[in-house]
Amino acid sequence: MTPDTLPYAPIELVARNPARGVYRRWRLHAARDLFGRVTVETAWGRIGAPGRTLVRSFAAEDEALRYVRALLRRRAGAPRRIGTGYVVA
Repeated sequence: MTPDTLPYAPIELVARNPARGVYRRWRLHAARDLFGRVTVETAWGRIGAPGRTLVRSFAAEDEALRYVRALLRRRAGAPRRIGTGYVVA
């Protein structure tokens, strides 16, 4: 699930496990800003709730790609951490 290039189209993942009360969403969007920097916006929270958002800016695309890969590795470990995996929404 680790990309070779930045996913400039938004990625939306959801994790649902009613037995455990898990209803989570996670969204990632990478884009270039007006100054040529790469911004990575991550939003997460409970499905249906406002949730939280974090925006990070990177001077080089390879730095942003390393950050995105680390985030996706963390999502891949969800079955171990929360008892259910994320699927593409």
